[in-house]
Amino acid sequence: MVEQIDEVTIRPATTDDAAGIAGVHVRSWQEAYAGIVPDDYLRALDPAQRAQRWAQLLAQGPADHVRTIVAEAGPRLLGFASYGPARDEDARRGEREIYSIYLDPGTWGHGVARDLMRTVLSELGDGTPVSLWVLADNARARHFYRRHGFTPDGVERLENRGGVDLLEVRYRRG
Repeated sequence: MVEQIDEVTIRPATTDDAAGIAGVHVRSWQEAYAGIVPDDYLRALDPAQRAQRWAQLLAQGPADHVRTIVAEAGPRLLGFASYGPARDEDARRGEREIYSIYLDPGTWGHGVARDLMRTVLSELGDGTPVSLWVLADNARARHFYRRHGFTPDGVERLENRGGVDLLEVRYRRG
């Protein structure tokens, strides 16, 4: 079902957003990673457990310069992004990393991810080097990142999800 999304607001996340973020996180994983991540793993994702973890993270505030923002339309949380200092051993001085950017699947294709990405990049500032990791088999996300100026830098890693090693590719911009 294609839904109408009116005015989208992007703002810093608060602890009150933990359940909404967790729900988006789980639904997005279940939709985006179907056929990539084992079905049993995706079915077992628990929004309540994720909400507890998000509540803890958000209660810490922007510790270590980690920031989470949300996109909402009225009272409905549509998506979120988290970013902060790059965590890779070979990260360049001042490099930042986008840790996550997820949308409720019903909002895909409405420009909400674009708005989140533009906000993140604006807050980081022009010329700031930014990296992120994406599953190699996630063609939709890879295309999205390329449209925003990210390119694979040749670094890959295996990430185990549900007992399966999945290839991730690092993208960089700036």
